[in-house]
Amino acid sequence: MNFIEGKLLLLFLFSCVVANGQENWTLENCISYALEHNLTLLDYQYLEDSGKENYNQAIRDMLPRVNGFGDYNISYGRSTDPNTNDIIDTEFFSNGYSLNASIDLFQGFQKVNTIKASKLLLKAAQETSQQQRFLMALRIMTAYHDIQFYEGLLAILKEQLAISEDNFKLANKQIEIGLKAKADLYEAESILYTDQLNVTQNENLLQAAKLTLIQEMNLENANTLQINPLVPNTMADNKLSADSIYGLAKDFVPLLKAQRYRTEAVKKQLSVARGALYPSLSFATGYGTGYYETTRDTLGVTIPFKNQIQDNASRYVGFSLNVPIFNAWSTRSAIKQRKIALKREENNLEIQEQEIFKAIQQLVQENKALNVELIQSEKQIMAQEQAFGVAQKKYEKGLFTIMELNLAKSMYATSQNKNLQVKLLLQINQNTLAFYQGLPIFNINSTN
Repeated sequence: MNFIEGKLLLLFLFSCVVANGQENWTLENCISYALEHNLTLLDYQYLEDSGKENYNQAIRDMLPRVNGFGDYNISYGRSTDPNTNDIIDTEFFSNGYSLNASIDLFQGFQKVNTIKASKLLLKAAQETSQQQRFLMALRIMTAYHDIQFYEGLLAILKEQLAISEDNFKLANKQIEIGLKAKADLYEAESILYTDQLNVTQNENLLQAAKLTLIQEMNLENANTLQINPLVPNTMADNKLSADSIYGLAKDFVPLLKAQRYRTEAVKKQLSVARGALYPSLSFATGYGTGYYETTRDTLGVTIPFKNQIQDNASRYVGFSLNVPIFNAWSTRSAIKQRKIALKREENNLEIQEQEIFKAIQQLVQENKALNVELIQSEKQIMAQEQAFGVAQKKYEKGLFTIMELNLAKSMYATSQNKNLQVKLLLQINQNTLAFYQGLPIFNINSTN
């Protein structure tokens, strides 16, 4: 391979890398990537895993507790013979073994209610994690639409720049044939530079919007990205009702479901605290034995290990009843604290329901306003386009100054900008309302 062929190969590989780096991203791809790589969501997943382990352990606490014990002791100097309780002055060793088991038969239903509370808290953690996934998807959607807005605005500004370039060339020709004064050329040049600056500034805003999306996605080793244009959804605004949407949102929004689960969990925790007022009953059984070097037969020979293990064996079985009489009012205090916690959770639920209803009311009102603005902005575009066409023709015939033409051009660009902005705001508004209605606008698996 010669030098030229090597350079061509490197150029081909570089172009392939650039082409792969410029892969177009759909909104669904951006959301899926963010859900998989966002570190904040990973933290909520850890909280969910912790809640699952707490629930499993609450179930395991119903099982018996079994413990084994063994020891090996060497005694020096004066000590007590563990077999005869005589004081001896001889070095000897002993070891013992025991196996104990116990189980709680009744504790005021504390363990049952703890299991129920743990299960409710697990569901609350799952719904909280789901809520964060939806919020992430909404942020990605907003950043995605921002990029689309700046791309559309950049296209409008480039169109305006092309018009200014043509008018600058036209002014040059008209000056050459004596139809325009030199001042018209300076004004046309100033307008051209202004449009070039607007294009540059919007290109910077577009790159900043792309960077925001990249950061939300936690997309590594990327400075920019290309997105696919979204197909606008349609939603009949005359059918929107804040009350009806809220009725759907109450049963769907994970934030409210999580708060309801937490409220129910505190109720069960209150029952756990009350259970401490009841007597508790437990059952226990055990087996123990030991070997002692000082245990000897009539001939003074230490009895073998196997024989001692069998002869020294002891067993026990019994029930234990614990009746709470007075514990410095700590149980009553714990019950009061749980009652206060329950009232707080119920109040938080009402606050969240109120906030969700307010948000839906604002979205419905905004939807109606944006639909009206969309119709008006489309009419405004048509009127400003015709006005600009007339102004352009008058300028070419010398009936309009360059400043009058620029005013008509700016008003036309403003109407296009406003129409683009209204369209994208309406799209975000409709997707958010669809979210509150439980419609599948995002590819997010439910936790239920």
